[in-house]
Amino acid sequence: MLRILVADDEPHALDELVYLLGLIPGIGPVESAVDGVEVLRALDRALEEDRAVDAVFLDVRMPGLDGLDVARVLSRFAEPPPVVFVSAYDDFAVPAFEVRAVDYLLKPVRTERLAEAVRRIAERQAGADRQEPGPAAPAEPSVPVPARPGDQVIPVELSGVTRFIHRSEVRHVEACGDYVRLHLASGSHLLRVPLSTLEEEWQDAGFVRVHRRHLVATDHIEELLTDEGRLSVRVAGVLLPVSRRSSRRLRDLLLSRPGPPPQGRAAPDG
Repeated sequence: MLRILVADDEPHALDELVYLLGLIPGIGPVESAVDGVEVLRALDRALEEDRAVDAVFLDVRMPGLDGLDVARVLSRFAEPPPVVFVSAYDDFAVPAFEVRAVDYLLKPVRTERLAEAVRRIAERQAGADRQEPGPAAPAEPSVPVPARPGDQVIPVELSGVTRFIHRSEVRHVEACGDYVRLHLASGSHLLRVPLSTLEEEWQDAGFVRVHRRHLVATDHIEELLTDEGRLSVRVAGVLLPVSRRSSRRLRDLLLSRPGPPPQGRAAPDG
């Protein structure tokens, strides 16, 4: 049975989350707190009484120590409990990812999303329980993996789950009304933002508008193809049209970058 600690400074939201957690099979005692200080005190009591807290659900905006502050404190614990953020705002999804949150739930919390977060916690706990202690290996200095300069973390929703992708993974972007579809090697994600906004914000990261509906990452361009004076570009195996207005700019951009330019050839029939 999972022992959960929930923190929210709004009494109604706190009571609602405690109630919903109590409906999920596998949940044991649910303790509550009204701010970050109470969270830390509750965890101290749990340590003194030798009873583990399996997860902490934190509201982001709380007086004094907010949810992100508490998560940063917990990250310094020898065995920090998994953290799930609960917020009425999606603005904090990226900072939540940076402090290694297990999940990020938006208010009002849906029962199925809450159950998904609990499932993740249970799977993490089961994985930790399966690890058997072995002989200690010699300590090696940790080498941090450098982030790509200027890369950006993007929160996206998929089936009610917030996932985090990096801009460097995006191969091309397609306009879809008020949304854009980000195409990656692993699939695609919808994001509510105009294509013109991404064109402006991502131009310094190597993205170029080739058509009124398409923005492409120049690093992923494989070929330029010409067919009866019309230019197309192959991006990670996908053929995209290039408007006449963008043709000269795209050619100049590709010819000016380091390394050999993409091979130009006539487009195949059909």
